[in-house]
Amino acid sequence: MRDAGFRMHDAGCGIMDTIWIIGGGRFGRRAAAELHRKNPANNISVIDKSSGNLKKLGAISVKSVCRDGIDFLNEFMAEPGYPDWIVPAIPVHIAYEWVRLKLSGRFSFKTLPVPPKLAETLLNPIRGKNKEVYTSIADFICPADCPAPAEICTHTQKPRSAKLNRVLQAIQYDDYASVVVTSRQLGPGVGGYTPQDLFRALNAVIAAKNRILLSTACRCHGVMHAFRISEK
Repeated sequence: MRDAGFRMHDAGCGIMDTIWIIGGGRFGRRAAAELHRKNPANNISVIDKSSGNLKKLGAISVKSVCRDGIDFLNEFMAEPGYPDWIVPAIPVHIAYEWVRLKLSGRFSFKTLPVPPKLAETLLNPIRGKNKEVYTSIADFICPADCPAPAEICTHTQKPRSAKLNRVLQAIQYDDYASVVVTSRQLGPGVGGYTPQDLFRALNAVIAAKNRILLSTACRCHGVMHAFRISEK
């Protein structure tokens, strides 16, 4: 991996985390502020191809990188893992786009619509413009600073009816393999996953070698893409 001014640190020491926030728009800036507030020692980088977005970071103590976020992950993230956390903060299914880019040299890749009969079984499904489907256990707008406690919904104060990431992992539909990248709570309203999570998903996709449902989901919200791969 190229240096590019980034350094590994001992993630096990508990002093700080290295965090890459992909996107410097409103959600990315909010994530940067919250994660810096939570621990000022965190080593935070915000990656965005818009220099205008990066300028709006203002006085938040973070590194700014003017690059396309998916390309940046592809170039600088290597197994077994660097950084500690990735925070997706752009209106793109980052895990899906990264997997597609990683597979482009070896596999033929065809994006498919999420099967309509399957989409109908998802919780509160909404189709996106790039064949993805968004799903949520909530039929209301969640608080922006939701801490997402494990068992109780912050908004309703009632037990959750389900944990969405587990619901998606359990999907069995035709010959599709369901692969889920689980997003974990890093701060109020801020979720992320590790490089290891992405590489596990990549390996699961390669092992399936057929039709795949790739989702990113936390306990409450998720996004799903369907696609097919084949050896070139």
